[in-house]
Parts: sequence; C-alpha cells; structure tokens
Amino acid sequence: MQKIMIIEDDPVIRQELSLLLETEGYQAWAVTDFASVPDQTMVYAPDLILLDLGLPGQDGWSVCAAIRKRMQVPIIFVTSRDSAMDELRALNLGGDDYITKPYNIPVLMARIKTVLRRTGKGGEAEILEACGLRLHLTRGTLEVQGQTAELTRNEIQILACLMKRCGEIVSRADLIDTLWDNQIYIDDNTLSVNMTRLRTKLAHLGLSDCIRTRRGLGYQL
Repeated sequence: MQKIMIIEDDPVIRQELSLLLETEGYQAWAVTDFASVPDQTMVYAPDLILLDLGLPGQDGWSVCAAIRKRMQVPIIFVTSRDSAMDELRALNLGGDDYITKPYNIPVLMARIKTVLRRTGKGGEAEILEACGLRLHLTRGTLEVQGQTAELTRNEIQILACLMKRCGEIVSRADLIDTLWDNQIYIDDNTLSVNMTRLRTKLAHLGLSDCIRTRRGLGYQL
C-alpha cells in the first residue's frame, strides 16, 4: 500500500484528506507536530507528500527545501495561494505539482496518481538502464561503471525521459511536458539550466558527450 504524508495545519482539511486517501486505497499519515517535519519524513518514508505553504513556525518553502536535502520523495503543494509566482517558486524548489484550494476531489486524486506514476512510485520500474547508465528513480542516484552521482528531481526527470527514448531525438517541448506537465508556463531558460547541471554531473562521471544537442531538434542520448 502506498503511503502519503499530509503536512497541513488545518485539522479539518487534514481529516478530509486522510479520509479521501484511505478511501482511495492509500495509507495516510498526517503531521500534527510541525517542529521536526523533515525528521518525521525520514521516519515515515512516504511515497508522496501533500504540503501546505502556510504552516506554523516555518512555511512550506522551507519544509520542501529541507526535505529535498534528505530525499527525493514526490511533493505536491496543496495551498490557498493561487498566484503564478507562488506556483513557479514551488516547482523550482522541487515540487512535483501545485494544486490550489478549494480543490476538486477527482482532480486531486488524478494528480496524485499521475505524480506517483511519473516519479516511479506508481508501480513502474524503479531503476532504468540504458546506454551504460543505471538510474535509480527512488534513490535519486545515477550509477556509471561503479561511480555514483546524486541528481535533483528535475535532473532525474530529464535523464529518465532521454533514457526511455535512448537513441531518439527528444524535443525541448517534450522535456518540458515531462518535467512540468504543462501546469504553468516555464521559461525555456529553466530547462537549459537544468540540462547544463545534468551534463556537468555526467562529465564528472566521464560522460561529457553523453547528451548530444541536435540543433533545432532537441537532445539525444
């Protein structure tokens, strides 16, 4: 049974989310002590986190950043803040999706299933192997000839997309769709920054030419 952690300070919403998730067959666990959320995350080891922004003591941005330093668990922001800048910040910090309150229940459940599937938590293979690369989706690590590198969520998604289509040309538009599911407009430069960081890590593993740029077409592994 997949485990979902609820980080929400409103007790009514916490209870509602818990009941919804359990009805859908998930194991739900809601945080009530917000003093050590990252530590609780490590103990509970959830398959996905639902995270509010307005939390006591610290905001959801800080909690997301602290969790991301320890593990690559999928995070969906569920918040009443509906500005495009808040959504952009959430995704750039490592959030996998952003849903505003009041949420539509069927849509929320569909988004959860989509993120679990996309991040390798939805019953798909947790390890991808292609072109001499071994990518651990749940660990967030890449192995090449005995060497290991840690990847960010965006780097994992970019590399996973290229590995699944090894040898094919993958357009920038396809990579953006994979990363953010077209939820909001993302500046094209954001993809370039993530691609540069990924290439740097590959170069440290001795694979400086692993990802080719096909001018006017996209990228090829």
